Amino acid sequence: MTDSLNPTNFSDPRLKPLYQDYSAYTSEDFQVWKILFERQYKNLPGAASRKFLQGLEIIGFSSERIADFSTANERLRAATGWSIQVVPGLIDDDLFFGLLYHRRFPASTWLRSMQELDYLQEPDMFHDAFAHLPLLTDLAYTGFLKNLAGIALKHLDNPLAIDLLSRIYWYTIEFGLIREDGQLKVYGAGILSSAGETQFSLSEEPRHLAYDVEKILNTPYWKNKYQERYFVINSFEDLYASIPLIEEKLGELLEKAE
Repeated sequence: MTDSLNPTNFSDPRLKPLYQDYSAYTSEDFQVWKILFERQYKNLPGAASRKFLQGLEIIGFSSERIADFSTANERLRAATGWSIQVVPGLIDDDLFFGLLYHRRFPASTWLRSMQELDYLQEPDMFHDAFAHLPLLTDLAYTGFLKNLAGIALKHLDNPLAIDLLSRIYWYTIEFGLIREDGQLKVYGAGILSSAGETQFSLSEEPRHLAYDVEKILNTPYWKNKYQERYFVINSFEDLYASIPLIEEKLGELLEKAE
């Protein structure tokens, strides 16, 4: 699952002026991070996947200190060769998938305000750092992410293909569940950054479906409410192993659409 790809050999002028200015964080920023971290951290022992908990420990995040990307980068590079790329917020598909393919995870550095603790229109640093970065310490997970991006890069000129692949990303990286020792656990970042959805996703209310590439490709999603269904993997190795099937089933759907 490793390769010789140099994560620094991807450049884009849209990224050059962007970096984390740690000295710019205000006392409110530190307070927001602390509230969000402590509120969610208490849910993790019984809810989060084992790999996420291990990754959180490896990357060293705490409630007292906003995530420092320079320190996190050192630990990610040592674990899997990945690093963090600062972005202003939502970015174009070509840049997003290009970064992932080159093992650089796009993350914003701004934090929500006290008035926005429970809902945002777009992901902030707490979502990007706390919820996404710990699993970048796992080789199977990052192998899946890199290769999914590789498929997307082949289809950047096809909006249908990107829409279909976004469903895979959504129901795995953002809203995926995993079964560990017979129990459902959360690994999706969209769930892990939300205390409410963490509890909801593991409850009896939504549907829990076995991970099924074809079904996911045919299942739209929405962003403004909790999901009605969650797909459950058995391991990150299984997720990584599904990459050829994703490419195959995507090709079949694109052929039918022609």
